[in-house]
Amino acid sequence: MARVVHFEVHADDPLRAIAFYETALGWSFSELVPGEYWLISTGADSEPGINGGLIKRKGPFPDRDARLPVIGYVCTVQVKSLDTYLQATANAGGTVIVPRHAVPGVGWSAYAKDTEGNIFGLHQPDRDAA
Repeated sequence: MARVVHFEVHADDPLRAIAFYETALGWSFSELVPGEYWLISTGADSEPGINGGLIKRKGPFPDRDARLPVIGYVCTVQVKSLDTYLQATANAGGTVIVPRHAVPGVGWSAYAKDTEGNIFGLHQPDRDAA
């Protein structure tokens, strides 16, 4: 079986994306290749989860406001309070595209777009969700 061990966020404006994720999710970044690639730390190595990278987008991006299908993988971030992170996402310039909804017996989920048009998920565990 193969496991996901790294993810990448593609960005037209990497500095704008870094500011978004620092504000919305509290991630930290370190530049690996000047102006092109940053490593992302999503939390302490002692906690479950993976780290990733942020890369300057190659090629044109379609209209950010177009209703296009999701292309690629959607990473979902586990949070303690979905409402808090939905507000932080909006405050950082993101857009909620699928509002808070129950995944019965699992928790509460939502989907959002970052400032670069990338979709990500937020999930709050709650076995009583219905």
